[in-house]
Amino acid sequence: MAIKRAAVIGGGSFGTVVANILADNNVSTVQYMRNREVADAINQDHCNPDYLPGVTLNDTLTATTDLEAAVADADVIFVSVPSKFVRQVVSSFAATLKPHQALVSTTKGIEPDRFLLMSQVLQELCPQNPVAVISGPNLAKEIAKRELAATVIASKNSELRRNLQESLSCSYFRVYASDDLYGVELGGALKNIYAIVSGFVAALGMGENTKAMIITRSLAEMSRFAEALGANPLTFLGLAGVGDLVVTCMSPLSRNYRVGYAIGSGQSLEESVDELGEVAEGVNTLRYVREKARELGIYMPLVMGAYEILFNAADPKQVAKGLMTGAFASDVEFALPKHEI
Repeated sequence: MAIKRAAVIGGGSFGTVVANILADNNVSTVQYMRNREVADAINQDHCNPDYLPGVTLNDTLTATTDLEAAVADADVIFVSVPSKFVRQVVSSFAATLKPHQALVSTTKGIEPDRFLLMSQVLQELCPQNPVAVISGPNLAKEIAKRELAATVIASKNSELRRNLQESLSCSYFRVYASDDLYGVELGGALKNIYAIVSGFVAALGMGENTKAMIITRSLAEMSRFAEALGANPLTFLGLAGVGDLVVTCMSPLSRNYRVGYAIGSGQSLEESVDELGEVAEGVNTLRYVREKARELGIYMPLVMGAYEILFNAADPKQVAKGLMTGAFASDVEFALPKHEI
């Protein structure tokens, strides 16, 4: 069935962009948030002054601070809150859901205790409900200005994929499909680490060749890690992999890039996060991925180096130089037979 009613859980920039696109596409949409003032601004002034100042929202989009009311009649529920709150928020309404109601995660992060991605958290809490994820090079402030962008919807449920494509596609937002739920979501989580690394590199004034090397070796690490965890490495050649990696590693609109840039400019991790004023998922993701890579013996020199920079005050220049002295490896992951690498 076509999606007629939607709920978006979260009042941040990307959640608001998704809610606005749905409303533009004539989907009856309600956005839940805790902040009463922002909810009132959306209902009365059709704007989100905290996250998208100056952007006029669809006047049919409504906001509420009543979570149970927001999800009650929704055909699809978009979960767009920081990863550390996903389990808590979804647990609060999971028991009220009907089996036909779908859940879509827009959150790019990892739950640390068992290294669970957000789709796995949703599946665990709501085993009777279809689940999907959105990931891609989607800087919310650009999409809000209707600049051209594309994303990936991943789900094992082909009907849900098609319905989400129809509900979110518009003249400036193109939606592609994938059935590699784990790979698409893992790409969205991992790239945040490398955006921080790219921020270091930019702040230190390193050359364009260095930036290109960092981005391409980041892609190699991402696909190597994902393949070890059971994802399809070819997924990383698409929007959720190289597409998202490039935009977050090159744009000052990226929260994680800005954290890396601040640290490369001499600030501490605490100072850079405080200055940002928003969640930079890559900081926590770096901790979890480093631990998992060490546990599984996966070669990830950029992850290891970034960890030393953030948490042990290592010199970013020395980390970059370390790439030049590491073990020889193939250029493109999986292109050479394993015995030749």
